[in-house]
Amino acid sequence: MVSGAGVRAGSVTNRAGVKPLAPHAANVRALARAAATSLRRARLWGSTLIVMSDTAEPSISQRRETILAELAAAATPPPVLVAVSKTQPEAALTEMLATGHRVFGENRVQEAMAHWEGKRGNYPDLELHLIGPLQTNKAEDAVRLFDLIQTLDRPKLADALAAAMQKTGRRLRLMVQVNTGEEPQKAGVSPADLPALLEYAAGKGLEIEGLMCIPPVGEPAGPHFALLAELARRAGLKSLSMGMSSDYTLAARFGATHVRVGSALFGERA
Repeated sequence: MVSGAGVRAGSVTNRAGVKPLAPHAANVRALARAAATSLRRARLWGSTLIVMSDTAEPSISQRRETILAELAAAATPPPVLVAVSKTQPEAALTEMLATGHRVFGENRVQEAMAHWEGKRGNYPDLELHLIGPLQTNKAEDAVRLFDLIQTLDRPKLADALAAAMQKTGRRLRLMVQVNTGEEPQKAGVSPADLPALLEYAAGKGLEIEGLMCIPPVGEPAGPHFALLAELARRAGLKSLSMGMSSDYTLAARFGATHVRVGSALFGERA
């Protein structure tokens, strides 16, 4: 019989074939009285009950090593780990940079400028990805700061990015964000409209290297990862940005080339 299949409570036997004795009701009552007495004594002494743990909170470096090992076990080659640094304090960025990590993702242009504009000189190998929605009036600032924009999702933004690249002389790497769940409140092009957007971007001289998605909250991520991988295959694109803190190993198994990880890497914000 498979463990846990069709076994009723109280029917489990030990290896000798003997059913374990159920605790006597009197013993249960005695344990309850002892626990209540301990709590009363603690209150009288004015003490605070503390749950002790011998497991220290892992450092950013330890979290990073764990995630990199998990990604390496999930896929060969493993996807690029994009450290989502949005809203992180300066101390956390410094600690992450000290590990040798250089690929970071930001949601907003202004916050990214505050985080990174003064660090390029000290970290020439820094690689910045924009992973949040981009307004067309911020396109030039984004082109000046970022190395890869993952969130191209409409012709008007393609126009703005093409103009900004022409003006600044910078040629950025680009991904198209696909709204795989077709959620009206979420950015991204619909799967059906993706071919037309890719054609439009190519006509503007933009080189698209891959696709990005954010699956709907509350839905299994796997089908969305599979859809994105199939859309990329049909379009002849090799890069897939998918997977976040809760599902980066799953994304790696579905072929992600980039995973965007925040809280699992930096820890939950206080």
